[in-house]
Amino acid sequence: MNILDDFACLNTAAILAWLREEDPERLKSLWKAADSVRKANVGDEVHLRGLIEISSYCCRLCGYCGLRADNKGLERYRLSEDEIMTCARQAVDYGYGTVVMQAGEDYGITCEWLAAIIGRLKAETPLAVTLSLGERPDEDLVAWREAGANRYLLRFETSDADLYALIHPTHAGRLSDRIAMLRRLRELGYEPGSGVMVGIPGQTYANLARDLETFRALDLDMIGIGPYLSHPATPLGQGEWTREVTPEDQVPNSEMMTYKAVALTRLLCPQSNIPSTTALATINKARGRELGLMRGANIVMPNLTPPKYRALYEIYPAKACIDETAQECRACLHGRIASIGRTVGKGPGQRIGKG
Repeated sequence: MNILDDFACLNTAAILAWLREEDPERLKSLWKAADSVRKANVGDEVHLRGLIEISSYCCRLCGYCGLRADNKGLERYRLSEDEIMTCARQAVDYGYGTVVMQAGEDYGITCEWLAAIIGRLKAETPLAVTLSLGERPDEDLVAWREAGANRYLLRFETSDADLYALIHPTHAGRLSDRIAMLRRLRELGYEPGSGVMVGIPGQTYANLARDLETFRALDLDMIGIGPYLSHPATPLGQGEWTREVTPEDQVPNSEMMTYKAVALTRLLCPQSNIPSTTALATINKARGRELGLMRGANIVMPNLTPPKYRALYEIYPAKACIDETAQECRACLHGRIASIGRTVGKGPGQRIGKG
């Protein structure tokens, strides 16, 4: 029997059954199927996307994130244009095809300032430019796309509207509709990426199954899935803002559940780029990234943020690779990728059939 026969019809009931599966032999078949689909659709190359955490300022009050505006114990920073360009030149030297500029929702990053930097990046380097800057106004997104930005990452975190509203309070009375924003990003010509957290307090198995089906419906170019990790200086980190669900219905924020979600996402979205995330590496520093890559993922994101700032970008504590230099991070990832028989990709690593 073909290894994929068991996965020919991944409807809601089948997704739920696999999320609840505990039999190691059955799970081996899931890992094999996901790896087979990954190989057939995106190949054996693992693309490295250099992460530049350009600002730790944020105007939002998300219930789990250490960057939330009222965290007074966090030292804030914002990179200069020269610092960003130095990181980008490192990316070129290391053979990365993409840089990802990530920040909190920081309006100190003005539309004009960032558009000028994007223009420099496109004029002076061969890099693809990905942005991950939260819910910015439409005019900012238009300007950055016109300046040359290629991709935009906006995690919807959970497709359950009530749970989302609980952990993501509105800002300035503005309601969030990240699903609509992802569709708008595609209209503007971006390659949109999104993702969810696995094991948010109050997240049920049915919620997570709908999240995975939402990935398929949105036809995303990149999908990031990581375990829920909260910062202790947040309401969720202190056990507040929870939605009560039965223990049987609560999704665990475990390494194994994250691998199940990654593998199922690969089966549902065969051509999408799926990273083996830093959060996975945080909960399994020895093998988390490798196991993610062996169970459906094809992207990793080495950190280019200057070391003096890296520890200050504290979304959650004890983040993996916090003390490594960019050069050490590159060497480590090359070794990890080679250890599982995969190769480092060249070029921007866009989705197959895209741009």
